[in-house]
Amino acid sequence: MDTKLKTYIVEDNLTIRENLVGTLEELTRAEAIGHAETEAEARAWLATHKDAWDLIIIDLFLKQGSGLGVLQACAVRGPRQQVVVLSNYATQDIRRRCVQLGADAVFDKSNEIDALLDFCLAQSSDRASNDGA
Repeated sequence: MDTKLKTYIVEDNLTIRENLVGTLEELTRAEAIGHAETEAEARAWLATHKDAWDLIIIDLFLKQGSGLGVLQACAVRGPRQQVVVLSNYATQDIRRRCVQLGADAVFDKSNEIDALLDFCLAQSSDRASNDGA
């Protein structure tokens, strides 16, 4: 029984991405399985890896395109697949728009990293409970 969350990261800032992956893998049961820096890259990966992931973490501002476009590409997914937005621009309007597009949660990079970690731990725990049932 593998309760690791296969996590795909959509983030164009190398430093942020590396720090995020390190933190997630050290403090949660997340396992980074790849990343994209542009909307097109993320959409292409999603199209060819429909069932390969458990969690996708999306930044809104990318080198090309938008995280909102990636979020739309995740609209059709399995019930156990979760999509979260992690952005410096997590205003109430953006949060509302992301949820309308199917985000399971929205976190602010500057002050909600702990909440993201808690979300990942909860997902892993739910997965372990369901797998053991």
